[in-house]
Amino acid sequence: MTILSTQKFWNIKRKNSKQQLLLTEAGVDPVVAQLLINRGIRSVQEVISFLTSGLDKLHDPFLLKDMRLAVERIKQAKNNKETVLIFGDYDVDGVTSSAILYQVLTRWGIRALNHIPHRMDDGYGLNDNIGQFAKQEGVGLIIAVDCGITSNKEVDAFNKLGIDIIIFDHHEPSEEGIPKALAVVDPKRKDCPYPFKKLAAVGLVAKLVQAIWPKDLKDYLDLIALGTIADVVPLYDENRIFVREGLPEITKTKNLGLSTLLQVAKIHGKKFQPFYAGFVIGPRLNAGGRMESAHRSLNLLLSKDKQEALTLAKSLDRLNSERQRLQRNIIQEALSLVEQQINFNEEKVIIVSQEGWHKGVLGIVASRIAETYYRPAIVVSLEDGVGRASARSIEGFHLYDALAHCSNLLDEYGGHKLAAGLTIQEKNINAFRKKINHFAKDLLEFRDLIPTITIDCEVPLSSLSLELMEKIEQLEPFGEGNPEPLFCSRQVMVKSHPLVLGKNTLKFWVTDGGRTFSCVGFGMGDYKALLQKGQKIDIAYQLIIDDWNKAPVVQLKLKDIKLGT
Repeated sequence: MTILSTQKFWNIKRKNSKQQLLLTEAGVDPVVAQLLINRGIRSVQEVISFLTSGLDKLHDPFLLKDMRLAVERIKQAKNNKETVLIFGDYDVDGVTSSAILYQVLTRWGIRALNHIPHRMDDGYGLNDNIGQFAKQEGVGLIIAVDCGITSNKEVDAFNKLGIDIIIFDHHEPSEEGIPKALAVVDPKRKDCPYPFKKLAAVGLVAKLVQAIWPKDLKDYLDLIALGTIADVVPLYDENRIFVREGLPEITKTKNLGLSTLLQVAKIHGKKFQPFYAGFVIGPRLNAGGRMESAHRSLNLLLSKDKQEALTLAKSLDRLNSERQRLQRNIIQEALSLVEQQINFNEEKVIIVSQEGWHKGVLGIVASRIAETYYRPAIVVSLEDGVGRASARSIEGFHLYDALAHCSNLLDEYGGHKLAAGLTIQEKNINAFRKKINHFAKDLLEFRDLIPTITIDCEVPLSSLSLELMEKIEQLEPFGEGNPEPLFCSRQVMVKSHPLVLGKNTLKFWVTDGGRTFSCVGFGMGDYKALLQKGQKIDIAYQLIIDDWNKAPVVQLKLKDIKLGT
């Protein structure tokens, strides 16, 4: 078996001279103009909208199919003094959605209950047990958030029990069609005219707030931004507005639980960046659902007691550390199985399975395998002949479509283009492996299995400055759909002997004969043996500030190096 080279393909965006000239004449820096064009901005008016849009530019929430039905039914619940059950998902998007919806319903005088399924015991989405629980509690209305769009059978069961259900979901509907719920608010349903299809579930809850309690929307922007970033939806259109307006609110949040978690994570008082949501706060909130129960995370966000909040925040921090340890062990086992079992010449989709792998970290393990080998990866945990799996994909391979193609071999499946989950009988895994790889054979060329980095533009070192960085900062917040700008410079000379610092960090200086900059490559220490002082190289990098014990200067954060070009 042979693993493909880790050499990356550079996809350098083409310049559109006419559009760039238009934006430049409007006073936009040429480099920034190219960045805007790369993000789909085509006119001066679109530049203004992208850089300045606020909450007043949100779309009409009633353009969402069934939103009016949902609002009317919630008002009915208030008038009739009904109990409403909020059924959420166990990830950050689901937890923040549940927290916001609970707060706004109770604020409006509605008695609300929360329920989030247990990842290991209940699995994903609505289940039959919740109907009986709802009946016992006198629930007249269930609102499902971040799930429900594929729960056709479960919704039919609720209907028979006489319980109304409203669904706020952003996942793809199943081939069976839309569940027969009282209202199904999902911009991905084919008959929904809503102009923006990429909202997270917390964004849909924000639209509900906008529809009924528009003045209250600002009170929940911290959780809206957090859930939006954590769910890795593209940060343009309304998502960009939610995150841009919400990030400052996280820094000064009045939510006791979130504020306490920021303190425990040691980022309280710092300017909140999307990185913190994805890699610091998000994993801690996710740890509840991954390791035990997501109710621990939900209770934190709803807590009004300082001691309770501190206890919950510390427990999530501990669970996250346990998750990291468990994750490292399973990743090591899974990578070992890949090396032993996978024929890379025949299998473009990697499937590995093992008895007893913790289900809470399967998605992270699948992501690591997909990233390491740049192939779609499916990681299966087996128990009593049944496998529960998480899957992650690469560009060019629509995971949900692939699973739909193999649906006769699966008990359940659902998800997106790049991420999905499934349940499968152990006896069907080999047949599934063959069928999905046959499906992939015609879709993925070996060229598609070479990692690609998309570069915004090639620039000379002489164009780099603190002033340019200040202009680029206007494009923040960066994230999915609006990535942090990536540049390249060709034929620069290595001016110093490369060093390897802590955590395999590469550091050296480069020059074009006029300007000189330091470069830092995190995790790139292996390049040291390939680099020599005086050598000409091509570099791909992002711009960062180096202000360690000195006045701030521009530093190049390396993403790739091409040798011998």
